[in-house]
Formats: sequence, C-alpha cells, structure tokens
Amino acid sequence: MKAADFFDLPPSLAPFAAHFVGEVAPWEWLRGIGAALASLPEPVSRGDWPIGVHVEGKVWLHPTVKLPPQATIIGPVWIGAGSEIRPGAFIRGNVIAGERCVLGHASEFKNCVLLDRVQVPHFNYVGDSILGNGAHLGAGAICSNLRLDQQPVVVRGPAGDWPTGLVKLGAILGDRAEVGCNAVLNPGSVLGRRALVMPTVPFSGYLPDATIAHVARTVRLLPRRD
Repeated sequence: MKAADFFDLPPSLAPFAAHFVGEVAPWEWLRGIGAALASLPEPVSRGDWPIGVHVEGKVWLHPTVKLPPQATIIGPVWIGAGSEIRPGAFIRGNVIAGERCVLGHASEFKNCVLLDRVQVPHFNYVGDSILGNGAHLGAGAICSNLRLDQQPVVVRGPAGDWPTGLVKLGAILGDRAEVGCNAVLNPGSVLGRRALVMPTVPFSGYLPDATIAHVARTVRLLPRRD
C-alpha cells in the first residue's frame, strides 16, 4: 500500500514534493508535514486580516484565499490559491491545503494535508488525515483519529494489517473519494480513488477504488395472512 495508489501530488504542492513521495505508505505523509512547512521561507504578513480572524504563528496564505469574518488560524499553516476559509473554521497547526479547497463553516483541521479542490464545507473534523484531489466530506462527516483504547492505529488493508506506529491517525481518502453526511470514518480508515461512504455510516478498514460502503437494512416481515 503506497501513497501513489490513492492520490497524485498536484503542481500546486510542488514545493513540498520532497516530503510527500508516492512510494511510501500514505500515512507517512503525516510525519512529513512539520518538516515541509519548516522548509518554507518566512511568510509575508498580509496586514489585512478581518477583525474577527485570529491568527497565531506562521501562516502562508495565497493572496487569493477568501477569508471569512470570523475564524481561528494557528500556524504553521499553508493554503493555496483560490481556496476559501468559511466562518467559524478552526485551523490549528500543521495544515497544508492546495488550490481551490474549502475549509468549511464550524470545521476543525489539524495535522492534515488537503490536495487540490478538497471540499470540507460544514461541521467536519479532519485530524491527522490526508484528503486526495477532489475529495469531499458531507456535512457532519468526521475523520476520527484516536482509538478508544489509545493504542497505535493499525490499518486493515487488502493484503493484511499494516501497523502504523501512530497513536493518532484519521482517514486516508483517495482522489475524488466521497463521504456522506454524518458518516464517521474510524481511525485508520482508508478509501480508494472514487470510493464512496454513504451518509450516517460508521466505517472502518479499507474501501477499494470505486466501491460504495453502506449499511444494509434489516426488514422485519409481517406474518402471512391466508
């Protein structure tokens, strides 16, 4: 299982290419976020933050990033061209987002990479996760990143188990993966390219490319009347 199986690093994130290589396991990209951001030159101060946007630390935003009236951004954070931060977003360190992403209303982001055109629009949590190009989380979808027993996360892959050594690991979403409203991706969930998790589904494990995860309904049959 390697990162190149799930997503392609877009040109917008070329400055980080040395830290996000395709031949390693996708969750290894999480270990490279801090070093990738530390490799950048000092950010240029925007000087035009909206009054309600609280900013701490090193924050690199492309001049075309759309800012809301209220948000919290705690660096290090790098966000690419044409992206949008919506009201109430909480971006709290070690976050890299590519071009034309949406970091949505009342959503929280921490130690994660969003490739180009990622949509995380409403009431979401994205912690210790990698979201591929064009991936989308429906309203209320959660990338849970910590096991209840707080043991290291094991990824259940198609060819066996992959111990990650990470106590915190959320979800890996391939390019154009979709997660429905109020679904929960349990720690170490891995979705292939164009995989889809239906709304409200609690998902764990590995979902292959172009596959749908859903909960089958149980139907109670009424007694037959002759």
